[in-house]
Amino acid sequence: MTAQPTESRLRLAWYIFATLLAVFTYFYGLDSDHIPKNGDEYPYEHITRLTADSGKLLPLQSQLIGQRNTKPPLLFWQGIASTNWGQDWTLWHLRYPSVIYTLLTGLMVFLLGWKLSRQLETGFLGLLAFLAFFNTYRYGRPFLTNPPEVFWLFLPFFALLYWRPASFESRFIAPVLLGISIGLGLLYKSFALLMPVGLALSLWYLHYRDYRLMAFLAKDAVKVTVTSVVALAMFGLWFALDPDPLAIWKEFVVGENIGKFDPQNTSYLGKLLWGTSSVWSLALALISNAGLLAFPVAALFYLGFKRRHQMEDWEKLLWLWVITLFVVFALPSQRSSRYLLASMPAIAVLCALNWHRISRKAFVVSLAVALGVIAVLAFFSVRLQHELGNARLYPLAYWLLLAGTGALALLAMFRPELTRPVVSVVVILVLLSLAAFMRPFDGPLGTYDATVQQQARGKDVWTPCNFRAKDEGYRFILPGSKAHGYRDDHGLTDAQLAERYPLFAIQMPLQKTAPACTDCKILGQRLDMRSRQSTAEMKEMFLHGKVFEHLFVKEFLIEAPETSQKIAPIPANEGCR
Repeated sequence: MTAQPTESRLRLAWYIFATLLAVFTYFYGLDSDHIPKNGDEYPYEHITRLTADSGKLLPLQSQLIGQRNTKPPLLFWQGIASTNWGQDWTLWHLRYPSVIYTLLTGLMVFLLGWKLSRQLETGFLGLLAFLAFFNTYRYGRPFLTNPPEVFWLFLPFFALLYWRPASFESRFIAPVLLGISIGLGLLYKSFALLMPVGLALSLWYLHYRDYRLMAFLAKDAVKVTVTSVVALAMFGLWFALDPDPLAIWKEFVVGENIGKFDPQNTSYLGKLLWGTSSVWSLALALISNAGLLAFPVAALFYLGFKRRHQMEDWEKLLWLWVITLFVVFALPSQRSSRYLLASMPAIAVLCALNWHRISRKAFVVSLAVALGVIAVLAFFSVRLQHELGNARLYPLAYWLLLAGTGALALLAMFRPELTRPVVSVVVILVLLSLAAFMRPFDGPLGTYDATVQQQARGKDVWTPCNFRAKDEGYRFILPGSKAHGYRDDHGLTDAQLAERYPLFAIQMPLQKTAPACTDCKILGQRLDMRSRQSTAEMKEMFLHGKVFEHLFVKEFLIEAPETSQKIAPIPANEGCR
C-alpha cells in the first residue's frame, strides 16, 4: 500500500534535484570568455559600454562602422542596468539577466506542461527538455537578444493557453497585456517580429472560433488589432525618444531588416532552395536546435504528422505557433536557426506531453551520442594535459563528473524504466561537463596575472581579431586596457606586428615556446582556444586530426622595442571595426 507513494516521492525528489542541477549548470562558468555563444555578443557589449560611458540612454553609441542602431535599445539598457552604468563591467553582470529570462521561460514550460496534463512529472519533463536543448544553452546565457525575445514572445501564447477560455474571451485587458508583452519583445529585437506573432495570434483566435471566419471577424479581429497597435506603439517609443530618428530608419529599418531580403549576389529562388541559408536548412534547425535531444524531437515531428487528426486542441495551437514561425522566417533571404528559438518552448511542451509516445529508441540514441561526447571530452582533456606537460589542468571532481555522466547514461540505456526520466538529466550533465572542460581556459593558465593586467591598464593593446568587435572581449581579459583589433588572417609575422604596434597580443600553436621577435619583451602568456577557423583549417582538423594545431593556442602579450614603432604607422581601419 505504501510502495506507490514512496515511489512518487522518490520521483519528485529526483526531478527537484534535476531542476537544481539545471539551474546550477546555467550559472556555472557564466563569466567565461569561452562559453558557447554567438559573435554578436561582442558588438552588443561595445554599444552598451559606449552608451553607458555617454551618460545617456539615447542615442546609442558605437565606433563600429555601419553598426550603431543594430538592435532596439532594450538589450543595451538591460546591460547598462545590470552593470550599474558600466561600473561593474564583467561578463557575469552582463549575462545573468539572460539566464534569468531563460529560466523564467523554462518556468512557463513547466507550468504549461503541468496544467495541460494535470501531472507534475510532465511539467518537469518539459522544463528539463527545454533546458537540455543545446541552443537554449548556447543562446540562452550570453548577452544576446534571444533570451528576452523568446520569453516575451512566448508569454502571450502561454497566457492564452494557461488561462483559457477567459483569456480568449477577454475584450480589452488581455489584448492590451499581450500587446505590452509583444512590444517588449519588439524593443529587444525588431518590429518585424510582429508579423509571425500577429499571424499566430490570428490563427489561435480563428481556431478558437472553430475556423468560422465571420465569428472571428466579429469577436476577435479587434483584439488582434488592439494587441498589434499597443505593441507597435511601444516600439515607436524608440523613434519618439531618440534625438536622431532618421538614423534609426536608415540603419535599423532599412539596413538591418529590409536588408534581410537581399539575396546577396545570387537569386532569391537559388538561396531559398540551396545552401546553408536554404529553407531546408531552416527546417532542419527545428530539430538541430535541440542538440542531443534532436532524436526525440525528430520523433515528435513524425508523431505530430501521424496523429494530426487525433490531436488535442492545445497540441494544434502549439503546432500552429511552431509552423507560423517557420513559414514567416523562411521568407527572408537570410535564414538562421536562431530565428526559430522562440518555437523551442512550445516544442518542449509538446515533447513532454508526448514523452510516453516517443519511441524509447530515440532516447537511447541520444544517450549513446551523449556517451560519445563524454568520450571526446575525456580524450581532449588527456591530450591537452599531455601537450602542456606538468601543468595540472583538471581536478579529480572533473573526472568524477565525466565518469558519473557516462555511468548514468549507460544505466538509462539498459534500464528501460529509467530511460525517459533520466535522458534530459544526462544531456544537462554533458553541458556541465563541456563547461567544466573549458574552465582551465579561464583559470590561472588561461588568464594574464595581476601584474600583467596592471602593466596593460590604461594602455592601447592590439589584439588578434577574426570577428567584428572581438577585441571588445579583451577588455574583460585585460581590465582597464584600451583594446583594439588587428586582423589575424593577414599573415603578418611577429616582427611585422612589432613594427606596427607598441603593445600587442599574438596567438601561436602550443608547440611553439616564444614569438620570433628580436628585442621584444614578453609581458605574459596564457592558454586560449581559437574560434572561426578557416575552411582549410577545418578540413585539416576533421580529415587529418590536426585539432591541437588549430584549436588550442598559446597567447603572448608582447611589448615591442621603441625603435621598431617608427617603421610603420598603425593603419586607421585595419582592425575588426
